[in-house]
Amino acid sequence: MTELFQRGFDALSIGDAFVTRGRTIGEADVGLFAGLTGDHHPLHTDAVFAAGHPFGERVAHGMLVLSCAAGLVPFDPAQVVALRRVRDVTFKQPVRFGDTIRCECAISQLSPLQDDVGLVTCDIRVRNQDAALVCRIAVDVLWRRGGDSTGATPASGDLSSVS
Repeated sequence: MTELFQRGFDALSIGDAFVTRGRTIGEADVGLFAGLTGDHHPLHTDAVFAAGHPFGERVAHGMLVLSCAAGLVPFDPAQVVALRRVRDVTFKQPVRFGDTIRCECAISQLSPLQDDVGLVTCDIRVRNQDAALVCRIAVDVLWRRGGDSTGATPASGDLSSVS
């Protein structure tokens, strides 16, 4: 999996794929996320309320699942310059306390942008421990072109000039 992230943009191919390690989502994660974001919706934080909901129990915030999925993908800063866009997020089913998620990722688009960066679209499928699809995400990242892995960013860190 990490071999993919050692390649420059021009060495990538559409269809290149990998699967991340797993991460178990627990009650503490949900509590910390609620405190950090201020999202204390009772479906996530109130067991009595959630018991009366169609899910029947508290579940993780969708944005927590999205954030954990992003953290599972081992984007190497020597190659991946910046996150450009997160789009087409679709939540398919809840992530319950104790579920372990992992990401199945595949490169679906490669677009050269400038001499030093290209745009890589990764289609991500987040699955639980039963291999059930819980979320789909498309993520666009700016990826360094060529073999340079010095950590320098295009235009001295100014990404506004990148189409």
